[in-house]
Amino acid sequence: MTAGLVLTDLRAVVFDVGETLVDESRAWSEQARVAGVTPFSLMAAIGSVISQGRDHRDAWALLGAAPPDSVPDIGRGDLYPDALECLRAVGQAGLVVGVAGNQPSGAEVALTTAGVHVDFVAASATWGVAKPSLAFFRRVVAETQADPHRVFYVGDRLDNDIRPARAAGLRTAWLRRGPWAYLQQPHADEVRPDIELRDLTQLTEVLKRSTGGR
Repeated sequence: MTAGLVLTDLRAVVFDVGETLVDESRAWSEQARVAGVTPFSLMAAIGSVISQGRDHRDAWALLGAAPPDSVPDIGRGDLYPDALECLRAVGQAGLVVGVAGNQPSGAEVALTTAGVHVDFVAASATWGVAKPSLAFFRRVVAETQADPHRVFYVGDRLDNDIRPARAAGLRTAWLRRGPWAYLQQPHADEVRPDIELRDLTQLTEVLKRSTGGR
């Protein structure tokens, strides 16, 4: 990955939420306890349905459990350690910084309270459209006020993030962490993401070099 690859013609970088900025381990463990199953069992079931190309919510049926009605909140402790520094680095590089993901109503306030201070934060429930719909990514582009090819979308999932973002004309960064990033693999004949990241620190380092370490 080079500074030129990341920054040439870019106007904005927009981040997914779950397993990109937010470690969802606590949230899923809490959901397991509420549903009366062990966190280990739920994690195994989620991995099983993901590996089969199914919706992760099918895990509840696999376990014979009803999904909880409540949705865990997002706290500062749920953010990955590299998240806030990377968001700051994007802003310091002179780019529009956005956060947009499949999240329930109230996620915007929770993320802001947790320390996510960017140009815009958006939840699918608020927009009324969710990934992988192309309409979601068109809304992302509209929020940045930039041409699609000047917007980078950073996410962990090929199915929900990388493929639909690319189809909408955005550039893409595949963050290889979380269950989807381990279990999903690109098709042999598909175009690879523009960049692949093992963590957000890689992106931060490139952006800091581009701005003289501000």
